Amino acid sequence: MTEPSCSLTALEIAERTKDGRLFCVQVVKDCLERISQTDDVIGAWAYLDPDLALAQAQQLDAMRQHGKPLGRLHGVPVGLKDIIDTADMPTECGSPIHAGRRPDADAGVTSRLREAGAVIFGKTVTTEFAFMHPSKTRNPHNAAHTPGGSSSGSAAAVAAGHVPLALGTQTNGSVIRPASFCGVFGYKPSRGIISRAGVLQTSATLDQMGIFARDLDDAAALADVLAGYDRLDPATYPRPKPAFLTGARAIPPVEPLLAWFDLPFNDRLSPTARAAFDELLDVLGVRVERVVTPANFGDLIDHHRVIHEFEIWRNLEERAQAHWDQLSETITPILTRARAISDDRYAAAVAMANGADNFFAQFFNDYDAILAPAAAGQAPTVGEGTGDPIFCTLWTLSGLPAVSLPVLSAENDLPIGVQLIGSCEEDDRLLRTANWVLQTLGAPVDEQSTTETEQINE
Repeated sequence: MTEPSCSLTALEIAERTKDGRLFCVQVVKDCLERISQTDDVIGAWAYLDPDLALAQAQQLDAMRQHGKPLGRLHGVPVGLKDIIDTADMPTECGSPIHAGRRPDADAGVTSRLREAGAVIFGKTVTTEFAFMHPSKTRNPHNAAHTPGGSSSGSAAAVAAGHVPLALGTQTNGSVIRPASFCGVFGYKPSRGIISRAGVLQTSATLDQMGIFARDLDDAAALADVLAGYDRLDPATYPRPKPAFLTGARAIPPVEPLLAWFDLPFNDRLSPTARAAFDELLDVLGVRVERVVTPANFGDLIDHHRVIHEFEIWRNLEERAQAHWDQLSETITPILTRARAISDDRYAAAVAMANGADNFFAQFFNDYDAILAPAAAGQAPTVGEGTGDPIFCTLWTLSGLPAVSLPVLSAENDLPIGVQLIGSCEEDDRLLRTANWVLQTLGAPVDEQSTTETEQINE
């Protein structure tokens, strides 16, 4: 029996659709079939138009047949978190306030995906305004559990085999945590590498783009496509970016040295997660060094909260005041509290965050990456929230690149991710270290051919 194309990696799909071994239309049909079989239970999609997906695929097949230039992600289906604008699909931000909203233009990342030949498959479910209120989506490993948030649908869609790639966003732990819960790779590049133009803004300081994939190379290849300067996003910068896929496939010149912080909130780890990480530290042995945690690390958690709440209120104020009765009981108390944060308190929090940036700029002179939990443990059951983001907060605050590796599991076979955090704008080094960790732990690592590497970088 022929393996359905939806089970292939993104790079395999791109290679085969480019050389004619596989039609883009067949890829779309296989993915739609997979969605029809499982999404009634999972609920990963906020918007899905099969005819539109097939029309994109038909156009891409025609381009190949007529000898036209082909993009690096030719025919690869990609899901977009429903806060990322698309001119041909609704973007509703997980709120009835924006029901039926049709943007006038694509987000910057949407345009880059189209240029790369990807098929924009649909919009994946987000929590309300990419914040805390749980969505309808369920964990593909066990529907009694949450997929995490706020990028709920993107993580679940990739884990369920609906699409090989999906985009999310992270303001605290909204990529790394759901990736951990759903057992996929979650990658948040350094702040400023991927444009946020045309994406719902909740915090200009903290909002960052992220990637979900079932394969580390796929995540890196997508980052290569999306990275770049955008004058519409002041956080982006007009200088060279890391070579993500090259980094992910590189062999370290020496074995990497990882750092482990005994963080003040490590007591939030579940017993199962704590035991798993103790074993992991034993396996990695001398390649992990326990580092004394700076005294102010715990304070940074509160500074993150102040910045996030101060900025989300100012971004949502007009909509919130006009539609207060349409907001969830999860977000209204937080917005009420946020209104009381003074300008001075906010400025002090930003200053402390800048101090953390300076600390990490020096720290990574001695270490290749920080090793940390991606989440407090396995996915909570439905009704218990979307999970604690505490193990992502520090790194998001400082804009550091982070990746969740799906290499651990709980007693009931729910996934637990291992997080690696790297130096800002040294994402290639982080991905190289991630690949080394996967190989050291004996995790399955997809070894693509040199030909495929060349094709994806064309």
